[in-house]
Formats: sequence, C-alpha cells, structure tokens
Amino acid sequence: MKKRYIVGGAIAVLLAAGVTALNLSPIGRVYLPSGTGIVAKQMCSLTWVSGLDPDQAYDFYLEPLLGDAASLIKYDMDADNREVTSSVLGLFWPQRAVWRDGLGCTLVHGGYGFDAELTVPVEQEFAPFELDTAHRDEWFDTEALDAVIADAFDGVEADSRQTLGVAVLHQGRLVAEHYADGASRDTRFHGWSMTKSAMTTLAGTLVQEGRLDIDAEGAIPALAEVDDIRLAEITIADLLRMAGGLAIAEDNTGTDPNSEMLFTQSDMPRYAATRERLYAPGEHWQYMSGNTILATDTMQRLLGDTLPEQVAGLRAHIFEPLGIYSAIMEPGENGVFQGSSYMYATAHDWARLALLYMNDGMVDGRRLLPEDWYDIVAEPTPGSDGQYGMGFWLPAEGSLLPPETIMLSGFQGQWGYVLPEQELVIVRFGATTGVNSRSGGLARGVIAALQPPVTTPAPEAGTDVDIDIDDTPTDDQ
Repeated sequence: MKKRYIVGGAIAVLLAAGVTALNLSPIGRVYLPSGTGIVAKQMCSLTWVSGLDPDQAYDFYLEPLLGDAASLIKYDMDADNREVTSSVLGLFWPQRAVWRDGLGCTLVHGGYGFDAELTVPVEQEFAPFELDTAHRDEWFDTEALDAVIADAFDGVEADSRQTLGVAVLHQGRLVAEHYADGASRDTRFHGWSMTKSAMTTLAGTLVQEGRLDIDAEGAIPALAEVDDIRLAEITIADLLRMAGGLAIAEDNTGTDPNSEMLFTQSDMPRYAATRERLYAPGEHWQYMSGNTILATDTMQRLLGDTLPEQVAGLRAHIFEPLGIYSAIMEPGENGVFQGSSYMYATAHDWARLALLYMNDGMVDGRRLLPEDWYDIVAEPTPGSDGQYGMGFWLPAEGSLLPPETIMLSGFQGQWGYVLPEQELVIVRFGATTGVNSRSGGLARGVIAALQPPVTTPAPEAGTDVDIDIDDTPTDDQ
C-alpha cells in the first residue's frame, strides 16, 4: 500500500511539473490562450456584431485557423447574456468575451473595472446605397462586370476562397454588389487590419482640425508612461507607417507578441509600449499591429475623457460625416479602441470610408482630410519595398493595378481598393485562409469592364484579369 502511495505521489509531482512547464512555455503562455481567446472573441463578434449564423462563423472563419487545435478548443455561447466562453478541453486556459450594444465584443480577463452594463447604442440606422443600374449600364460592359463578380463566388476554386461580400462604387454610385449565402448588405464585415486605414483617417481629421501633429516627438502618452527617454522620439507618423522600432512582431503563428497582445492582455497599449526597442524610429519597417494600437490610444485621448465620449467623438469625426452608421469599433478591456484590427461595418459603409479618399478628403463640400493627405498616405515608407504607405497598402510591382491605387487590407482576405483615376471603389470581404483571395484579379476585372466615354482612353486591351498574383500582405490575427 505504501509503495502505491509513493508511485501515485511521484506521478502527481510529474504531472504538476509538466503542467507548470507547459504554462511557462510559449505554448501554454501564448499559443493556447490565444487559441481560446480568438475563439471566444470571434464567435461573440461574428454572431452578435456581424450577425452571422454561429455555425457558419465557426466553420468559415475559425476552424481553418485552428487546424489541429480545433479538436481541443471548446466554446459555449450564452445567448441570453451574449457572452462566449472558450477553453481547452472545457477546463484549461479559459477565455470570456462579452457583447455590449454599440461597443461590440471584448475579451474580459478580470481587470480594469470592466463594465459589462455599459452601452453606447448607434442612434441611426444603416443607410444602404441603392443600385444605380442606369449609371452601371452607361459606364460598364454589364456582362463583363457580372462575370467578374460571379467569378469571386462560383466554382470549386472560389469555394476555397470563401468570398462573402463584394460591392463596387463608380463615381460614388453603387454599380454592383453580391453576397454569399448567410451574408447580406446588412452584414457587418470584420475588416481586421482595414481598421488601420480607419485610424489613419481619424489622424487626418485631427490634423485638419489642428489638434494633432503626426510628426511631433514625445506625443505618445503610453510611451511617456514607460519613462524611457529613447521612446519619446517615436511619432504618430512612425507608428502609422509601421516604423516604430519596437519588438511587437506578428507572424500569425499564435506564439508571437501580437497574438499575446490581442488575446491575453487587458492593456494593449502598455504591452506595446513596454516592448524592447530594436530600431530607432523610422529606421526599420516591419508590419506590426502594436504600432497602430499606440497611435490609436493617443488619438482616442483627444476625443473625450470617458469611453462614451470617445465613441461619440469617433463617430462625429469619421463615421457620421460619411453617412456611416453601421460601424462598430471594439475596445479592449481597459476601454482603448482596438484600432489595429477590430472595426466591423457593412460593405457599403467600408466603401464609404474608401470613397472619402477617392474624393480627395472632401464630403458634401466640407474638407475632412488635409489637402495633401492622399499624397501622404500613398508615399511609400522606406524599407517596405514600395508596398506600404501610411496605414494603406500600395500596389506591388507587377500587380497590373494603376500606380496611384491605395488599398485597405485585412487578414483572411479583406480588401478595399481606391482607384482615383478610374473613380472606382471596390471592397471584398471573406473568410480566406491558406489560399490566395484573388482580390487583385477582381479589381483588375472591374477595371477592364469599365467603358468610359470616347473622350477617355479605354483600358489597354488584352489585360489578363486572371493572373494569380499574391495579393495577401502579412497581416494580424
């Protein structure tokens, strides 16, 4: 009997040591909490913010991401309270996401006095564009336009791309839209890193008002709170250009600092601010969402003293002037907008944001962005191989897209194209994992279907709109 106790005790010690070692490793410290975090957060947001069927949301967006971990991670949805909990095998590394009206879903880790009862409802209904068939028929080869849109949704290859929504504006008029089963013009699509372009737009409105200098040093509160004089040199422009120089790498492995920040941290700006400095500001380009988190925190503090005031300020600056009423910007647990990744809006409203740039920062005769803002965001950032400006992607060499194009882009194939010469805005949303979304081909096909008046040169004949060019930049989870 004594021997049995000794053996049992030894096994218990070994198990405890194994669990401790696992918890201290990147797998237990970041990977598994990130897995349960993304499941809780996304199932909450995709169900109660986007309005998707939960099974479709999981099958399209999450299961392909989780891979082998899908069999380990379980989740439970509380529809009455609009909460989702997730854990490994129903026991380990639990995470909880809570929905609040007007604020979307937030991962709650138990800190910062999170107020589950706080709401900031959107006060006006989403106003969709009406399809302008007369304008479409005047300006487009309608059969060609229909064919290129259908190609994004139909066929075996398209099935693997999981395109969920496409909308096309020409001269500010809706000329085409299509949605997959389960989605519609009322669906709030998760833009992922398209959110970075929205935050760059917020910066532009604050610059236009004279309230923000994007080149000022020492103006990032989260960095100043770290009390490191080296960090004071970093500017908003450095952060929006992904040149802050801090060690906040993201590589979509689930063990990287970005995953740790998004899915395990209550105070994301502080996490980003306390990372090691690897390069001087502006010296090194590396796509990292923590940069935009720091910039967002700085700008949010200019919008008001409380979260409801700040939400109202965000809406007043970039949403309401554009007629955007579906947008939800989700905050982290400490109330700071997750400005790198967590904006949701309908395809029409994402298109309205892009349309502001096609209209050179003007809306209804009012200048919302500085006159040179398009040039600023379209100026390639040194070190980005000419593919990243300030909060927007730029067309790669050989993409066959017009050189003045700027692009909003997000994880899993979210894309927005601003084509000022063609007066086009194209948005594409999906749940694309592990394959090329072929969104560049979609954009080229829409351009090829455009038939401007005789006085305007037509697109060069013979352009192969189906060339498979890798159009997916490194992006956040």
